[in-house]
Amino acid sequence: MSMKVGIIGYGNLGRGVELAVNVAPDMDLKVVFTRRDPSSLTIASKDVPVANISEAESWKDKLDVVILCGGSATDLPLQTPEFAKFFNVVDSFDTHARIPEHFANVDAAAKEGGNVAVISVGWDPGLFSLARIYSNAVLPQGKDYTFWGRGVSQGHSDAIRRIAGVKNAKQYTVPVQKALDAVRSGADPDLSTRDKHERECYVVLEEGADPAGIEEEIKTMPNYFADYNTTVHFIDEEEFARDHQGMAHGGFVIRSGKTGAEKEHNELIEFQLKLDSNPEFTGSVLASYARAAVRLNKEGKSGCMTAFDIAPAYLSRLSGEELRAHLL
Repeated sequence: MSMKVGIIGYGNLGRGVELAVNVAPDMDLKVVFTRRDPSSLTIASKDVPVANISEAESWKDKLDVVILCGGSATDLPLQTPEFAKFFNVVDSFDTHARIPEHFANVDAAAKEGGNVAVISVGWDPGLFSLARIYSNAVLPQGKDYTFWGRGVSQGHSDAIRRIAGVKNAKQYTVPVQKALDAVRSGADPDLSTRDKHERECYVVLEEGADPAGIEEEIKTMPNYFADYNTTVHFIDEEEFARDHQGMAHGGFVIRSGKTGAEKEHNELIEFQLKLDSNPEFTGSVLASYARAAVRLNKEGKSGCMTAFDIAPAYLSRLSGEELRAHLL
C-alpha cells in the first residue's frame, strides 16, 4: 500500500518534493498545504487538493507523513514541532548551530503525539553529515574539510536583495581551487573561512541606486560576506534573466587522515555532489527519509531523529533481500 504524503509549503523545495513523491511507486501525494489562498495556487499534480495550512490538523488520520518545505530561519522552528504532534514529519532544517535546540523541541512534540520526526535531512546537513561521521569513524586521526559550490546560496542571495536599491541578485559560493588541491594532496592545511571559499555576486540595481555604496554594503555585511573575498558584478535585467536563473549547487566533504604505526600512510576520503537542481535533489532526499519515518513509526518508534539515527535500508523501497543481492 502506498504511503500517503502531504507537503507543507510550495516554493522551490515544495515543488522538488512533489516531483520526488510522484516518481516514487510506494508514495501517493494526497494534499499540499499553503499559507496562501489555496485558490491562487496551481500545482503540477492533477487532482491533488491544495488546502490552507490552518486545515492541516483535520488531515491527521488521512496522512502517513508530512514533508515540511519552509525556511529554516522562521518557518521550521515553529512548524516542525507544531505538526510533529499530529503527523510523522520530515524537514531540512539547516541552521547548524541551532540543530540541538531544534532537535529538543521537535523530540518533545513528536513523543507527545507518538510520531516520528526526522530533521535536518538534505545534503548539508544530511548526506554530507553521513559522509563526515563515516570518515571520522574510519580515520580517527585526521582532519575534516567541507567545501560548498560552485552554486547558488539562496540565503546570501536574499540578503543582497534586501539592500535598498537592489532590484534582483544572485550569489554564488565558489570553492578556492588552491585550497582544494592542498587538501587533496594530503598536506592537511589549516584553512580560514577566507581561504576556502569566495563569493560572487550578480546584482541588478534599481534606477538611480549608488553602485559603490551597495558594493561596500555587500562586502562588509557581517555573517554573510565580511569574512570572504567577495566580487560584485552589476548587470542588467536581460543578462540576469539569461544567465542566472538556475539553481545548481554541490560540494565536497573530505577527510584527510593517517594510518600506520608511525602514521606513515596518507589516506583520503572524498564525497562529492554536483547538482543541477538543489531543490529537486533536496526534495528527493526528503522523500527518502519520509519513507524511513513511516517505517520506523510502524515499528513503534517515536520522537526526533537525524540522519545519524536511521539505518540506510529504511530509505530504500527495496527489500532487505533485494538490497543484499544487488547493492551490498
